[in-house]
Amino acid sequence: MDNPFLQALGERSFFFLWLSEVFSQIAMNMMNFILILVAFSITKSNTAVSGIVLSFTIPAVLFGLLAGVFVDRWNKKKVLIATNVLRFLLLLILVILHNNLVMLYTITFVISIVTQFFIPAETPMIPLIVKKHLLLSANALFGFALYGSILIAYALSGPFLLLFGSTNAFLLLSVIFLLAGGFIFFVREPKQEKIIIGNKVISKSIKEEVKNAISTILKVGDVSHAFSLLIVAQILIMVISVIGPGFATQILGVSIEQFPILFVTPAAIGMGVGAVFVTNFLHRFSRHKSATLGLFVCAIALFLMPYGSRVASKEFIQVLNYYLPPALKVNILHIMVVLAFILGVSNALIFVPSNTLIQEQTSDEMRGKIYGALNATASLLGILPVVLVGSLADIFGVGTVLVIIGIIVASLGVIRLFTT
Repeated sequence: MDNPFLQALGERSFFFLWLSEVFSQIAMNMMNFILILVAFSITKSNTAVSGIVLSFTIPAVLFGLLAGVFVDRWNKKKVLIATNVLRFLLLLILVILHNNLVMLYTITFVISIVTQFFIPAETPMIPLIVKKHLLLSANALFGFALYGSILIAYALSGPFLLLFGSTNAFLLLSVIFLLAGGFIFFVREPKQEKIIIGNKVISKSIKEEVKNAISTILKVGDVSHAFSLLIVAQILIMVISVIGPGFATQILGVSIEQFPILFVTPAAIGMGVGAVFVTNFLHRFSRHKSATLGLFVCAIALFLMPYGSRVASKEFIQVLNYYLPPALKVNILHIMVVLAFILGVSNALIFVPSNTLIQEQTSDEMRGKIYGALNATASLLGILPVVLVGSLADIFGVGTVLVIIGIIVASLGVIRLFTT
């Protein structure tokens, strides 16, 4: 079994952890989209939808790091089972009360709090059950599952809601969470690392643990660089999702409903291809160089996205189209699909080595706090760009905003060249 992905999946515990991630991420992302659709259908108000989005994000800011502190003290396997079962039970409440907007906000908020404990238990568990030489492959598989689940949720939430109705949709999603928790039973009990002096286990206060986590993030070079890159990657995804509808209508000239197929699908495929590339060809390459390459590839794709129509109108494209059959003629949509694919590849170049670096450079008693802090920081720092990018796109146009984002990403790449 020479293929590193098959080797990773051949690890029984990792296989079931990966299956759990696939199911839980599909359920969580579909739930988020369906909650937005249900809130809008109840009120016909964009403000009501904003309330749902805030219910997702505020718990991450308030509880992300604190949840990581507790997860590092607890058994991660039990945390993963408990959080999936709790989300199953909370969704059962929505099966009955989803037409009540106050309950919709409340349950969404509580589910998001529970999820803050799920996040620092899931990815940090990988190095506890996977051999060190398979960490890169395992993180690649996790990344592909994560972005693949977003694609599935994006594409299927509307049809899922139409087909089953909101009551049955919440019921089926709750069952998926329960299945995700069930898979964790087959994961072997991970070894918990504890600090021992003499015969006593040293227990630190919450304040000390938070301080140590922040110190590690700020002072350990590999961790701080990887941490920053993962935040950039998450904010980029949030920003592109905000301007996605405008990009579809203003630049691609297609309906919003077509956007997932034309953009999200090739991006998810690109993520998968990028993960394979990183694992098979860049495994001996510096993790930092792989991530920096990802930033530059991302910047180039962002620069080119507003100019797809100009490329399609170039003389050499017109000449090429003259000799191609109608089904293969190159147009702006083909160019956008390629660029979306490239964005997915760039995300893999950032995501996979950065996660692997954090796992290699931190211990189990620290890892949950790092990922909790990552989730909290990304949510907090993402609020302003997400708010600004929508307004800037309305004022200056989506194309201009994409170029500005590309310049920022390229600048980060240049800074990394001189600092890593």
